[in-house]
Amino acid sequence: AGVRLLVYRPDIAHFNFRRSRLRRLHRKLVVIDAQVLFLGGINVIDDMYTPGHVPPRIDYAVQVEGPIVDDAHDAVTRLWMVVSWTQIRRRWRVWALRCAPNPLVGSQRAAFVIRDNLGHRRDIEEAYLEAIDNARSEVVIAMAYFLPGLRFRHALIAAAQRGVKVVLILQGRVEHFFLHQASRALYGSLLDAGIEIQEYHRSFLHAKVAVIDGYWATVGSSNIDPFSLLMAREANVVVEDAAFAGELRARLQDLVDHGARPVVRERWSKQPLLARSLAWLSYGLYRLSSGVLGLSKEHETR
Repeated sequence: AGVRLLVYRPDIAHFNFRRSRLRRLHRKLVVIDAQVLFLGGINVIDDMYTPGHVPPRIDYAVQVEGPIVDDAHDAVTRLWMVVSWTQIRRRWRVWALRCAPNPLVGSQRAAFVIRDNLGHRRDIEEAYLEAIDNARSEVVIAMAYFLPGLRFRHALIAAAQRGVKVVLILQGRVEHFFLHQASRALYGSLLDAGIEIQEYHRSFLHAKVAVIDGYWATVGSSNIDPFSLLMAREANVVVEDAAFAGELRARLQDLVDHGARPVVRERWSKQPLLARSLAWLSYGLYRLSSGVLGLSKEHETR
């Protein structure tokens, strides 16, 4: 049909334990006519087909116009050129649209933020940390995979200790058993710090979004885990606008009201030894595998 297709890093073997095998393309970007951007966590798959035939996954994306579309267009064009030149047999040139920069649209302040392995290794995490450090009233994070390093955990705990309401909306249904159990090993310290944890059970949660102080918000592809924050190519949009943040905050509250269950601190501390052991065993195996891949030291100091 004339569609051009490239596969990012197609030669990765399943049993290759080199760290480079995890440098995958996790972005979900569509740029149309260099004027309209779609960005978020939504893959192009049939979300009506889910394990166990549960309702469609919960996920978020935004449609964007304005100057930041230029940044996204540059990013996708540059990535296409890199991939096409590294795959010699498919050296297709892409003529980028030559057009004037996109004009301002609306009144929101927004930024296109990426993570790659060159000049933008920590941009997404730094955007999160700056917003959390400046939070005064509320931090709400909805995340599919939540395995933050020490620096991120300390930022959330510090926010809770200075009186900020911190709410984590996390995956309740088990989709990937190992990651699910490993993330739950961190619940105790977070609950002890006064952080509220809501597990979403109605369907699978694939969101990667946050709202802080009803004004700062982010939507994108990046989870809060070492693979997203340290290895994969990711893309988020950060928005400073009360109306946008308010709408996203209302949608997250609807998730809590109609599909989530709170993790109660008193009940969590009294869970069976087997359940606690399974969580810590999974976390230990996760740390071990991260260490083998050279991620553990950097992740824990982050």
